[in-house]
Amino acid sequence: MDEWSPDSWRSRQALQQPIYPDVAALEAALGELRELPPLVTSWEIHALKRQLAAAAMGDGFLLQGGDCAEDFADCRAEIIANKLKILLQMSLVLVQGLRQRVIRVGRIAGQYTKPRSADLETRGDVSLPSYRGDLVNGPEFTPAARTPDPRRLLLGHGRAALTLNFIRALSGGGFADLHHPENWDLSFMAHSPSAQEYSKVVESLGESLRFMRVVGCDQAGELGRVQFFTSHEALHLHYEQALTRQVRRFPGWFDLSAHLPWIGLRTADPDGAHVEFMRGIVNPIGIKVGGGLSPARLEALITRLDPAREPGRLVLIHRFGAAHIERELPHLIETVQGLGNPVLWVCDPMHGNTESTASGYKTRRFEKILTELNLAFAIHRAQGSRLGGVHFELTGDDVTECLGGARGLGEIDLERAYRTQVDPRLNYEQALEMAMAIVRQPLD
Repeated sequence: MDEWSPDSWRSRQALQQPIYPDVAALEAALGELRELPPLVTSWEIHALKRQLAAAAMGDGFLLQGGDCAEDFADCRAEIIANKLKILLQMSLVLVQGLRQRVIRVGRIAGQYTKPRSADLETRGDVSLPSYRGDLVNGPEFTPAARTPDPRRLLLGHGRAALTLNFIRALSGGGFADLHHPENWDLSFMAHSPSAQEYSKVVESLGESLRFMRVVGCDQAGELGRVQFFTSHEALHLHYEQALTRQVRRFPGWFDLSAHLPWIGLRTADPDGAHVEFMRGIVNPIGIKVGGGLSPARLEALITRLDPAREPGRLVLIHRFGAAHIERELPHLIETVQGLGNPVLWVCDPMHGNTESTASGYKTRRFEKILTELNLAFAIHRAQGSRLGGVHFELTGDDVTECLGGARGLGEIDLERAYRTQVDPRLNYEQALEMAMAIVRQPLD
């Protein structure tokens, strides 16, 4: 295979990249970014890779969730804490129900970019650059806001660092203490139709922990905190390159912007710039797998990104939609089984089930999301494979963006608290319902 360097992607076609009118300003911002401290560490990346390798072998389950796209304005204590709380709540349900270690990965502290279907957005007679996420430009439809601004790269790094600092403080300071899961309840959980079922899970876990304490097996240091990893789509290649470093402790190059970067469907070209960049970093890598991805193309991606068949290296996140998964997924599972790479399969039941209402809201129906999730488990079992994780777009806030769920949210409810600027997210109750649905599934 040809030589790799952090900038070798520049010789390939780079899709979904912003066009900066001031190249000198971009280089100046990247120069500053290269001198800033990394956001994650190499030993955290290796720890995640070991856990993903174990999960691929049946020992563990990945829970990956968070916003479709983070806003800089959402770098606030309450929003971050609520997001962490719902992921902890879901992991509590999964740990108790699956009797397995849960790997917690947030789409957080870096999910500041989004791919666009067109470079320009037109309203009336005016065309402006599309909004590509807060790392690039602003959502307001004005020339000033939509012009890509390289200083936003530095602002994004700062927001990610603040978010991670708060998450680490909460995770290590007792916020996630498994001895007191009752402290994780969001104030509005009391009104949830799932509250009673969740309370039983909390009570059962409490009894188990009390028993461990009585028999002397309670390792408070481990149970008082949880590991929490970060992920985002590695879309903006200049940003990712600036945070890719070598370290003294381990060989190789690490993308220290996140523990688990992933490649989206729009940039998953085996010969493209994104795959070229990702093939050279040590991090575990996610690949979004969806409709239209042929077995031959998937084989080319896996061969290029994991030629050594390294355990923990690849996470395949499939997203087809409830109507298409039975037709699309089995052939891809067979392809991977033929290659022999020890991948971790994860289901993203959100993206393939997006639709628009008559009133113009982009939404997703809870029932279709759940249907795709249930089908994913069944298909993997039938193929002699294992679904080892889930990937949700969710929030800990009281939003109304997805239809259905136990409360039966209808189209009229979308008007109450529709806050996303990009894709609709599960709210706190719907996300918890999904976790409870997972534990009713046999994994193998």
